[in-house]
Amino acid sequence: MKRKFFPLLAAALAVLLTACGGQTPEAEDSPPVRETVELTVWGAEEDEALLKEIFASFQQRYAGEADFQISYQAQSESSCKDALLGGLEAGADVFAFADDQVSALSAAGALDPIENAEEIRSANLSAAVEAASMDGRLYAYPLTADNGYFLYYNKSYFTDEDVRSLNRMVDIAARYGCKVVMDWSSAWYVYAFFGNTGMEVGLNEDGITNHCTWNRADGAIRGVDVAQAMLDIAESSGFASRTDTEFLSGVQDGSVIAGISGVWNAVAIEEAWGEDMGAARLPCYTCAGQEVQMASFSGCKLIGVNAYSQHPEWSTRLAEWITNEENQTLRFEMRGQSPANVNAANSPEVQASPAIAALLAQSEFSQLQRVGGKFWDPVSNFALNLAQGNPSGDDLQDQLDEMAAGVEER
Repeated sequence: MKRKFFPLLAAALAVLLTACGGQTPEAEDSPPVRETVELTVWGAEEDEALLKEIFASFQQRYAGEADFQISYQAQSESSCKDALLGGLEAGADVFAFADDQVSALSAAGALDPIENAEEIRSANLSAAVEAASMDGRLYAYPLTADNGYFLYYNKSYFTDEDVRSLNRMVDIAARYGCKVVMDWSSAWYVYAFFGNTGMEVGLNEDGITNHCTWNRADGAIRGVDVAQAMLDIAESSGFASRTDTEFLSGVQDGSVIAGISGVWNAVAIEEAWGEDMGAARLPCYTCAGQEVQMASFSGCKLIGVNAYSQHPEWSTRLAEWITNEENQTLRFEMRGQSPANVNAANSPEVQASPAIAALLAQSEFSQLQRVGGKFWDPVSNFALNLAQGNPSGDDLQDQLDEMAAGVEER
């Protein structure tokens, strides 16, 4: 009886499995359908060629695991927050942004804390890790450690002594019929005049509103002293307020022989000036009978992963790939940007870069950019009026008071 029972039982089970739609062992071994992963990446317009090369290597690395469709869209790192918070679910899966946006993005739920935070911390410079963190938690992947500015100059016009004084450089440029330029339409650069004067600007404890004493009417250096110093510079034919794009165009056509910018222009400037390209920390400027060292905002560029991404695992892998040692090195080679990765930053090639050396020299006089949204327009409006020579003739103290009130507006 037992010999007959097991064959009959086996036959009955086979019939039952077939009737219930059960799969045979051969069906279970059939290859699964490979996932199609669509990812959107936001990055600087100038990074398109670099990012597409990075995408290609990422797809090659994970070719057997998924079919990728990675699309790049140009998006300014400085305004990434506004674009993303306009619709998180429709935003990019992976995006580049400036570190001063970490607080707002994390508070809005656009960024989740990074799971392998200790691994990322150990691989990157401490300043970059700090810039990517809030309340001790890491929210983004450090990309560069160079979001600051310094002086570029053409060595055929200026000596090492000349570039210590902005006023002297402007006088020299005027004699040659050329320009020294700086972007006074950007409050980011205008900070250079106020940052080392004892006057202050920054975030209040609420993390949203600002305090500003740039209109101070007493002390060794007053707000009106800085404003008058800026007017004196603006009135010279050797100076012009120009945007970063206009600065580079002037370098290329020969009308600009010095200017204040960042490492993102290093490759293009070296192509234009060759061995005559010089880079140094920011100069001093004459103010109230003193020589004041120009200050700067500093910061980092970061890569974030949208907390609302439909493919969080692959978005995270791509963010890590964009910011790994090899691709930060590639970014330096193609774009001249200083790596946040410790190993890449300590390479002989990076250490020998004139632009990065100048940025490091300026770091003594820089601070992390931590200001609220009300900072930008009032300062830009104030500085642009001075760049035009204060055509209305309005009292400088009144203009400073109006600017400070705008910066502190709630």
